Amino acid sequence: QVQLVESGGGSVQAGGSLRLSCAASGYTSSGYSMGWFRQAPGKEREGVASMYTGTSITYYDESVKGRFTISQDNAKNTVYLQMNSLKPEDTAMYYCAAARYRRGGWLDSKAYDIWGQGTQVTVSS
Repeated sequence: QVQLVESGGGSVQAGGSLRLSCAASGYTSSGYSMGWFRQAPGKEREGVASMYTGTSITYYDESVKGRFTISQDNAKNTVYLQMNSLKPEDTAMYYCAAARYRRGGWLDSKAYDIWGQGTQVTVSS
């Protein structure tokens, strides 16, 4: 059973950076779709970045392209989301998700069936 645990959230000022971590257990480090999603109060959950583990395949939402980077450390079974040039509109609960056999788009939350508990990111202006 794959389990995901996120960490690294916090409060930063606009323009700052944070790195989120998603530690995975119970899975191999390749062959999974891994995604980062976020949900702000009153809004739907949206995908921001995803990757196919063990490859260089990555996808980003337009709103974060050039600012966020998803990456993987195979040795640590951890997926990261490096977030730079943060904006107040990036404020949300951020979730890590995984799918062994993704049934949907790379940034479609319905395509992922394993979720972490989330970590809060707050960006002040």
